[in-house]
Amino acid sequence: MPEAKSSVPPEALCPLVICPDPGLAAELAGLLARQLPGVTPTQLKSYPSASVLTQTVHNAGLRLCFLDVGTNREVAFQLLGELSALTSDAVIVALLEGNDPDLILRCLRQGATDFLVRPFTPDQLETVLQKLARSRVPARTEKGSHGRIYCVVPAKGGSGATTLAANLAFHLRRSCQEKILLADMDPVAGTLAFQLKLKSNHSFLDALTRIGSLDADLWKAVVTPCQGVDVLLSPENPVDAAAEAGDPSLLLRYCRQWYQTIIVDTGGAYGEWNLALADQADEVLVVTSNELAALHATQRVMAYLEASGLSRARNRLVLARYRPDAGLPQPEVETAVRQEVFHVLPSDPESIHKSLLEGKPAAEGSRYARSVAALAARLGGEKGPARKAALGGLLSGLLR
Repeated sequence: MPEAKSSVPPEALCPLVICPDPGLAAELAGLLARQLPGVTPTQLKSYPSASVLTQTVHNAGLRLCFLDVGTNREVAFQLLGELSALTSDAVIVALLEGNDPDLILRCLRQGATDFLVRPFTPDQLETVLQKLARSRVPARTEKGSHGRIYCVVPAKGGSGATTLAANLAFHLRRSCQEKILLADMDPVAGTLAFQLKLKSNHSFLDALTRIGSLDADLWKAVVTPCQGVDVLLSPENPVDAAAEAGDPSLLLRYCRQWYQTIIVDTGGAYGEWNLALADQADEVLVVTSNELAALHATQRVMAYLEASGLSRARNRLVLARYRPDAGLPQPEVETAVRQEVFHVLPSDPESIHKSLLEGKPAAEGSRYARSVAALAARLGGEKGPARKAALGGLLSGLLR
């Protein structure tokens, strides 16, 4: 097999090798000498303290790091987290004794960008170098400059926000044939996987911890396709996303570049994580019902968002599960919340129940689906004939 050629100029590399295992270090040194002649790595023969690691990274201008994970896994995992926090665009490579999928996934979640498995080969190294060549955090983009982001926020648990997010995404895909991303960004109680009967070993946490090296191949592995929509799931187990994943706005900026529409399902309005999601959105859909307890929660949510610097002009109040005979009528809802109701979703429990059992969006002819179509049209998510068709469907539904 011919030796792989590096796609990165040697002078652009500043490799750091942290490897207490002498045999592992010697094997890696031989590979680097053959593939990157003239490049002299900085070598640490023991796991460094936090202060030594910080000084080494700053002195080296780190872009590439190889870390021995097998000698002491727990210490290595801590170093992975520290390395990813110290540098946003370095490629961090875990050195592994064997092909252990669970260990590989844990390394990636802790902050590793890639991995090398013994015996190390030129092809493995070339894959790392190719990722290094494009290892840059995506540039900041302004709202609306690429895809549009709709952030769906429940004012109260059980308001139907997740159901709306999913149905809105699938409707836009059917009617506009756009590239749609449906992202479950609730790190504690994300339910999209349950609602859509999806299973994945990856989540938004994996995407965020590898934001500096995301490419088309990695992204394809992270998202789960479902009826033409790319779905980004939340972690299977609850996490403190702010502590483990950092700033979600980096991920949403990345998504804007590849999707026409991004529907973000959140766990609520409160906290820095949820505020960062809402801040990135072009429009925030606050979902509530006309029940008194829900409206009290909505008042608090609206006040919190406004006090946090999010203009009410971006907020869209959506009444879900609306029944005029139960709870306040729409005019009184607007008075209570001091916000115009942007859209009303009717109570349609049979359609919603069936869709949940099947893991599908509500049937197209149902009252709920027709109302979602009308909401999409108001949001400006439909164009040309598709939008006219949606409006026609709504009018015909009202005349039945």
